[in-house]
Amino acid sequence: MFKLSTPFSLLPDAQKLGFRSSPGGIARLAAVRNIPEADTYWDQYIVLFDSASDVFSLITPHDIRRGLLEAPENVATLIRVVTSRLFALISDHTFPSSANASVAAFASSFIQAGTGNSERNTTKEVLNCLRILQRVLPVVFEVDGEGSAFEQEVLWKKEEAAEERVEVASETPQFVIDDEDDSDGEAKDVPAPVQAKPKKQLPSLGERLFSTIIDLLFCCGFTLPPKIQADHHKINYVIWEKGIGSTLDPGSSHAYDNNKTEVLRLLLVLLSRQIYVSPAALFSKPSLYTLHVVQKTPRRDVLTVLCSLLNTAMNSPLAVPTNLAGMAGKVLPYNHLVFKGEDPRSNLVGICLQVLSVLLDFQSGSARDNLTPNDEANPSVPTARTNAFRYFLMKLHRTQDFTFILGGIAGILEQQMATMNNLLPGAKKSVPYVNETVLFFWKMIELNKKFRAYLLESDKSMDLVAYLLCYALEIKDKPHQHGLCRALSYIVQTLSAEPSFGARLTKPVKAQLPSKWNAPGTAADFFINAVYAIVATTSGQLTSLYPALVIALSNSAPYFKNLTVTASARLIQLFTSFSNPLFLLADEGHPRLLFFMLEIFNAVILYNLSANPNLIYGILSAHKTFEDLGTFTLSRGLREIRRVQLAKEEQARKADVKGKRPQAPGDDSQPHEEKAKLLRHESETALGQNDSTEASPRQSQGQDSEISMVLPTSPTSENMPGSTSGSEKARGKMRARRSQSLDRNNSLDRVAAAGVGRNGFVPTQEWVTSWQQGLPLDSVMLLISELLPKVQEMQASRHRATSTSAIVEFLGTASLQHVLPPAPPLTPRRFLWSDSSIVWLTSLIWGEIYVRGMTPLGIWNATNVRLFYVKHAPTQQRQLTEAVSNVVGGLWGRTNSDTARPRT
Repeated sequence: MFKLSTPFSLLPDAQKLGFRSSPGGIARLAAVRNIPEADTYWDQYIVLFDSASDVFSLITPHDIRRGLLEAPENVATLIRVVTSRLFALISDHTFPSSANASVAAFASSFIQAGTGNSERNTTKEVLNCLRILQRVLPVVFEVDGEGSAFEQEVLWKKEEAAEERVEVASETPQFVIDDEDDSDGEAKDVPAPVQAKPKKQLPSLGERLFSTIIDLLFCCGFTLPPKIQADHHKINYVIWEKGIGSTLDPGSSHAYDNNKTEVLRLLLVLLSRQIYVSPAALFSKPSLYTLHVVQKTPRRDVLTVLCSLLNTAMNSPLAVPTNLAGMAGKVLPYNHLVFKGEDPRSNLVGICLQVLSVLLDFQSGSARDNLTPNDEANPSVPTARTNAFRYFLMKLHRTQDFTFILGGIAGILEQQMATMNNLLPGAKKSVPYVNETVLFFWKMIELNKKFRAYLLESDKSMDLVAYLLCYALEIKDKPHQHGLCRALSYIVQTLSAEPSFGARLTKPVKAQLPSKWNAPGTAADFFINAVYAIVATTSGQLTSLYPALVIALSNSAPYFKNLTVTASARLIQLFTSFSNPLFLLADEGHPRLLFFMLEIFNAVILYNLSANPNLIYGILSAHKTFEDLGTFTLSRGLREIRRVQLAKEEQARKADVKGKRPQAPGDDSQPHEEKAKLLRHESETALGQNDSTEASPRQSQGQDSEISMVLPTSPTSENMPGSTSGSEKARGKMRARRSQSLDRNNSLDRVAAAGVGRNGFVPTQEWVTSWQQGLPLDSVMLLISELLPKVQEMQASRHRATSTSAIVEFLGTASLQHVLPPAPPLTPRRFLWSDSSIVWLTSLIWGEIYVRGMTPLGIWNATNVRLFYVKHAPTQQRQLTEAVSNVVGGLWGRTNSDTARPRT
């Protein structure tokens, strides 16, 4: 096919370079119209490339896009030729080539290049077919967008050509999930009724492609060891690894792992049709590819694929290192900078989790779960006809399966915790598929309520929750990870709604956690401290997380017992921050956080009053904040905001004056003092100047009591009994007072209109009244009225050094059963799925996959994704780790995920 004249042209690299530069290479795809299928031009796409990197570097999205615009029939022909060759190769008796034959074939092709006598390597040809489709199809999806005329013609049009079938070793399913629903037909593989069609009409190219992909996943000598081949049947539907549905381990190798990854990558590319549809059209225009996989795949194949993916992903932490790099990875710091190269096992585990997450997430079109109105905990459930993968995961019920899955997830998260708990920063490489593990875990607890119950009854339940919270703390300062932080908050809320979650809160966390996030006490103490750390250190950037986290605390509060002083103080600090006027009036949804915090205190008072003396003491100490909430008005809130602003301006003015004059020796502040100032400023910015506003109502109430404000949105002035029916003289005095303080009122109005609310929100007194009157303050106020006088009496009578311990001891024996109302039944707030949350999670899952796909191949790069927005960040400067890498050897390629982030 290639006429090479120079000795240097014998090198395979010269042929590849010629494919980019010669007219007979990739340029011909768009330059020459109607290239026949039998033309030898197409052969080079099958035999030229030696790796996935070759395909993705020598064929660019621009090349395919140009071909679709100038010669679309050639792109269609390329797809047909490649898929036809793929179908034929599977039936070829020389496929798969042995490993030794592949090496011999490469050497022979190197020596005999250009002569046409090189030995054929069918395994390489199959891999190149997969890689070409991986490269071409994303551009086809992008150009078609929500329409699919080209795809319908090429991939989904019914064929009338003869179809070659591959013989299968056994039609008997290896693993059957028995369930009580078999009688109603839900678990049976009954095909949906189809319309009558001509007898000679055969499956479309797309349907055959999916069947071929599944066959390749279970092909002996390609993805499975040849020893398990039955007679001459090369396709054997055997679960890849021991675990769910299998007690045998067929065995694996790097070559098989690489081949599985190549096949799964093509499957993932086909499923990625979703990301080229806008969020608004996600339900109305479902992906035909994903619909076919979740609804048309035979039951035997669904179970085998599902168990193979699950077992491979969950066995990852238990894999035994087989080489020097793997052994050093568990011991030596910075080993990931010394030992280079792709890890086939890690790549396979990551892509297994990605495919699982996509298949278990899909709910578009007819794949939507069926509604179950009588079940509040599970308002909708999947069926075998809507999404078989969701259905069979939901039907898992064996204890040994749950133990296996929980151990796998915990193992991955333990590995991630180990990378975070190092004295040397960056000493260990982060687990590359930890995000996918978190998303898969969410799908498990969402779909399988028996697994959820098993998890919360397990001794590892609180350890797993601690891992999730620590990971959220680790990534909270990374904007591109905020979507995953939000997912973690919903996971914690989901678990907190279960009664068995609360029962575990009194136990200590046994897991080895990063020292910077660990906290003494029980799991409840750690939970409270973690939530506080997330809220107090993110400068208001993660306000979308706050409701789920505070609701989780509210769900857990009836089970709080013996909270430590630190945890109790954190709850009071959260309450004080949320009740700060600057935070409270900034957004329409902020008062609900205050409502949830009051629910926490009410639950502790009504269920475990005497078991939490430290928290009760904190409530009594902050009694003024609770009392002021009962009479909170918009004018008071705005006055306080203005007072704090004036104090800040005065402080800044004094600092400027001080900075202009020569610095005195005594003005030199120590580094630790400067750090303390920065931390105080950060805390104030985060939630509205916590410390400075605790005493603010009592400080400003007297001096500003005569000022009555009129907001632009409220025609009536605030309060004063005679303001609307007083005499003309009284009203004249009022006008005089207003004119004297005109500037101040105007500034307050401007604060209310623009300086307080976000995104155009303007607080009004009507809005304040609507939530202020509904705050559940009764139980707290009863507690304060009953116990505060007694505590104050003790403080006055006892010695100061022993008063606190004596008060706490007294509160540990206090009982207010004769005063407080009876405790209401527990009604935890569950996370409820909606259309918007489903779309959000789908975009988050695909966003993670998109970022992972950027290196090393860039699968979806330079295509117009519509499901989420891709923000391209400027290239960052080299970091120390990269310099270290260059010193110890090799150019360490940092992941390109730092340069583009999907915004979800």
